[in-house]
Amino acid sequence: MHKRKPSASTAQSAALTVDETADYLRVCRSTVYKLFKDGDIVPAKVRGRTLVRRVDADAFLDRCVGA
Repeated sequence: MHKRKPSASTAQSAALTVDETADYLRVCRSTVYKLFKDGDIVPAKVRGRTLVRRVDADAFLDRCVGA
């Protein structure tokens, strides 16, 4: 997993890149793509970029806690 420091804008952003999502969930990029494939998180394509709404990442975490 890549160790990146979240930027100040990431901390407040409503949308996360794949790398930011991986950092946010504390998983590797390939796990994020697996979550997309399994339908656990729905990606948004915006002008060729793959983004994840922060609320969707939070909802996924909530489902994990409830499981």
